[in-house]
Amino acid sequence: MVLAPWRTHLSGALHRNRSLIYARYFQLATVRADGTPANRTVVFRGFAEGDRLQMITDRRSAKMHDIAENGQAEACWYFPKTREQFRLGGPLIAVSETCQDEGLQQLRSHLWRQISDNARSGFAWPEPGGDRATMEAFQVPPPNPETPLDSFTLLLLEPLRVDWLTLRGEP
Repeated sequence: MVLAPWRTHLSGALHRNRSLIYARYFQLATVRADGTPANRTVVFRGFAEGDRLQMITDRRSAKMHDIAENGQAEACWYFPKTREQFRLGGPLIAVSETCQDEGLQQLRSHLWRQISDNARSGFAWPEPGGDRATMEAFQVPPPNPETPLDSFTLLLLEPLRVDWLTLRGEP
């Protein structure tokens, strides 16, 4: 598989900024059903199938409602050490427990096994955005690391538009 030209630059920026723990975080913008923008910070979980960016989310979150209405998104990623910004736009693919694609389900299970017990436990917490639950509701034992919870969703961003801005040196 041939990688997109921007992929080399993004991988290089990730490598050169690897000492910064927050270099793995980027902003993901979607559009709500009422047409207003929604933005949040997500964690980069690697590349899948060539150029797709992987992230995870809770199926019960508001962003999943946004994505169901309009699957287009844009990621904005700034790397302070190298002073580079990437904007990557395209469709999001949500891989939940109902996805029929066996390869994507294997990828979803692989990411579930990779995350920490603390991260897995978050998917057993009360529904995001709901009424505030008692502290006891958040005291859950770590879920089975081999079987993803139904709330665990893999998101894949398939970049069709990429803008790379470098703020150092000559343009």
